[in-house]
Amino acid sequence: MNRAFSRKKDKTWMHTPEALSKHYIPYNAKFLGSTEVEQPKGTEIVRDAVRKLKFARHIKKSEGQKTPKVELQISIYGVKILDPKTKEVLHNCQLHRISFCADDKTDKRIFTFICKDSESNKHLCYVFDSEKCAEEITLTIGQAFDLAYRKFLESGGKDVETRKQIAGLQKRINELETENLELKNKVQDLEKQLRISQVHTLPASSVTPKSPSTDIFDMVPFSPISPKPSTPTRNGTQPPPVPSRSSEIKRDLFGAEPFDPFSCGAGDFPPDIQSKLDEMQEGFKMGLTLEGTVFCLDPLDSKC
Repeated sequence: MNRAFSRKKDKTWMHTPEALSKHYIPYNAKFLGSTEVEQPKGTEIVRDAVRKLKFARHIKKSEGQKTPKVELQISIYGVKILDPKTKEVLHNCQLHRISFCADDKTDKRIFTFICKDSESNKHLCYVFDSEKCAEEITLTIGQAFDLAYRKFLESGGKDVETRKQIAGLQKRINELETENLELKNKVQDLEKQLRISQVHTLPASSVTPKSPSTDIFDMVPFSPISPKPSTPTRNGTQPPPVPSRSSEIKRDLFGAEPFDPFSCGAGDFPPDIQSKLDEMQEGFKMGLTLEGTVFCLDPLDSKC
């Protein structure tokens, strides 16, 4: 079967890692436009999108409208589509949102990629016309994606899921502490009610006042820190007072200090940054299909 977007498996990268990590690679192309697609990947999906946008461009051309020229800036931070004269950014496609990229084998000038829109969360297919660089641009996007997810791993992206699980456990511990406190308050209320009922039901002569140091069962209440009688020192002075419990570090119901999953880098992971890391992880997990070659976080994952 003749496939418009063939597979490439043994292609070498076009640029040095430094060129994409510290700078960007510019390309000039004509922008046929973008259109919504139903799936994030698929040769047939992009083929239909190319056909649709080519037809729309022919109609505009017959009306005297020229195909707009754009500049592509490809780096590990994404693919920027700019006006070549004003340098105004028309579209900024982050790499973790790009899921499919290919050049057309039946028309070597055409290349395309599918990117998930950051606002609508719809999958959009972007189609371009480049006379000589279609295949090179496709490979450059693939190389940028490869470098981007490696950088994501090195910067701690592997721990995003672990951090989420720890945060969930910490939340559960907080809930248990609150529940434990509520139960203690209920027990205290029941003790008070029982004391009151005993006072009202027993004859006055049989009521024996209880020492405030014992509970309703004539037992000395347990205290983790039992008060010790002060013992004078040899010179007759009293020893310094023992620090109260309130001055100690607050501990949870297991006697351990509360664990903050982000204590080692709280400034680096506020809620908005954490949500972005989660989004990046999901995007990189999906991987980028580059004409049949898939790049993703786990190359052994059959879902990629």
